[in-house]
Amino acid sequence: MNNSKKAEEILFKHSDIDLDAAADSLKLLTQRHPDFGDLFFERVASESFVLEEGIIKGGSFDISQGVGVRAVQGGRTGFAYSDVLDVRSLKEACEAARSISQKQGQAVCVRANCADTKALYTAEDPLLELRREDKIRALQDLNALVREKDQRVTQVIASLSCAYRTVLIMDTSGKVSCDLKPMVHIGVSAILEENGHREDGFGAAGGAFLPSRILTESCLSEIAAEAVRAAAVNLRAKNAPAGAMTVVLGHGWPGVLVHEAVGHGLEGDFNRTGSSAFTGLIGKQVASDKVTVIDDGTLPERRGSLSFDDEGTKTRRNVLIENGVLKGYMQDRQNAMLMGMEPTGNGRRESYNCLPMPRMTNTFMLPGTATRDEIIGSVDNGIYAVNFKGGQVDITSGKFVFSASEAYEIRHGKVGDPIRGATLIGNGPDTMKKVSMVGNDLEFDHGIGTCGKAGQSVPVGIGIPTLKIDSITVGGTGQSD
Repeated sequence: MNNSKKAEEILFKHSDIDLDAAADSLKLLTQRHPDFGDLFFERVASESFVLEEGIIKGGSFDISQGVGVRAVQGGRTGFAYSDVLDVRSLKEACEAARSISQKQGQAVCVRANCADTKALYTAEDPLLELRREDKIRALQDLNALVREKDQRVTQVIASLSCAYRTVLIMDTSGKVSCDLKPMVHIGVSAILEENGHREDGFGAAGGAFLPSRILTESCLSEIAAEAVRAAAVNLRAKNAPAGAMTVVLGHGWPGVLVHEAVGHGLEGDFNRTGSSAFTGLIGKQVASDKVTVIDDGTLPERRGSLSFDDEGTKTRRNVLIENGVLKGYMQDRQNAMLMGMEPTGNGRRESYNCLPMPRMTNTFMLPGTATRDEIIGSVDNGIYAVNFKGGQVDITSGKFVFSASEAYEIRHGKVGDPIRGATLIGNGPDTMKKVSMVGNDLEFDHGIGTCGKAGQSVPVGIGIPTLKIDSITVGGTGQSD
């Protein structure tokens, strides 16, 4: 069974809707002649478990399904949704959404035409691959592994979640796009205590695949070891210094700084409204010539990947910044139309009851030629930020604040003692101009990224190689040379 047939079976099994009925409902939109419109059918089945103090303390199973109907006329959007999947509710939603336009005319006959694309992940349901008992046992094994690795462990919290998302999109041209995506995530937090002082560490894995991929003994052991290691490092950390200094970002998750401080500013809606620090700068030098930033929704089995975006546009590899020069923005259909550009496969929404907007998929920086040791060796006095735990960005000014969850001092070209409480303060565009060395060790996050925007959250991927930034203001409470 191909993805289109499988999506229809999952979405319409207990409904009087089929593709012909959906096409007939779209005629209600075409009577008002919008620039375009679409139906977004979605079903998400999910389950999760939380283990604490060695026992399962929480669990959930949820099914969310419905349809969102949209009509776009210039900069205006008519939108309605229904939690009930039947023809009557679908037509009522179409009538509500088309009220954005008062044009009257002949309805256009819509004929369903299923689009094909290369599958980026399996279409199998991750909730059905393993028994619940097996998933719970994996959390119990993870708890035991953490406690075995260090006698200072006082608390372990482990969680596992699986989700299966089925989407069918039909637009007013009749194009039908379907996507069936599995998602799995496992994580563990370990708290270590020594001499009355406590620190925590975290380990995780996830992606767009089935749970058996990561619920193996070796993978669970790696996750447990990472959580214990991170907590142990922070137990012996001293207070971070303060002042402007050279900062080296570790590869992988520290790419969240690029995601927040640069990526959001390159989303089309912020640039159409002139509220981004990158507005009007296409073709201009906005970063060091060593910086090339990519957003790519086609990477196999990545958390941020999609066969189609949530408007039915095929995802693709988008070069945002090339050798420091701004090449383009991430676009959905509406903003692309209004800006005279092409959609880039970045129209995303959290659910059928939300409107799509330009969003990142997997955003990363291309590797350079330097090794990590060469980068560290070039720094006389600075810090090495290996991991982050949170931050915030002002899109208009580009100013950011990020807190490092794991960092070290660098003295005379060598990694020194761990430090705690380091906060990086800067401006996204200015910081990217200060990148002087780029490592050859590009790495992505471990399938844990979630991005929030305008009250909506979507899964994303993040990645960078090791980077040297010549100067960032570091906030800390320790001594600085």
